[in-house]
Amino acid sequence: MTENLELRFRNSENRMSTLSIPEPAHTLTAEQLEMTMNTIIEENVFTSSGGDLATIVDARIVTRTVEPLFEATNEQ
Repeated sequence: MTENLELRFRNSENRMSTLSIPEPAHTLTAEQLEMTMNTIIEENVFTSSGGDLATIVDARIVTRTVEPLFEATNEQ
């Protein structure tokens, strides 16, 4: 199982832009995340294909579990 912190923004074209951070610390607070996201916007830290990040959408943890069903053999 893997976890990613997703910081989601709208860019200047009003399109969704997501910054994904693997294995985040579980001690982060909503206030810390909001302050960080505001700084990212204010300092123009990142840009996207749709322009500068303009507004905060949300921050969320996404958990992914992979369960292999089979694996092909490469016998030749």
